[in-house]
Amino acid sequence: MQIVVTLDCVDTEAQANFWLAALAPLDYRRGFYGPPYLSLVGPAPAPTLLLQHVPEPKQGKNRMHLDLDFGTADLVSEVNRLERLGAARLSEELSEHGFRWIVVADPESNEFCVFNPPNSTDVAK
Repeated sequence: MQIVVTLDCVDTEAQANFWLAALAPLDYRRGFYGPPYLSLVGPAPAPTLLLQHVPEPKQGKNRMHLDLDFGTADLVSEVNRLERLGAARLSEELSEHGFRWIVVADPESNEFCVFNPPNSTDVAK
């Protein structure tokens, strides 16, 4: 089985540059390119991120989003890194059931979360 997550984009090239830099700790690289698609692939079993060119900008809240655990308990530092790449912080740190996360948006306003699972080392507090 393979999981492909498709993200609608106005500018697939700019989004590819952002997401490759954002996902660098996970070793993603460019894969298939055939307009209107550009894929970003990680090491198996990581899902493929398929960027699909669409003519209209994002409207409203995402119905589905990515939750990314970069393996660091310092959520603020990780979100600061993403902001330097062009992301926007949409929330302060939130927590529930032992999970901690910060809501972020990519340069085209697609929301995603940077999170830590329960029992991760808590250095941010």
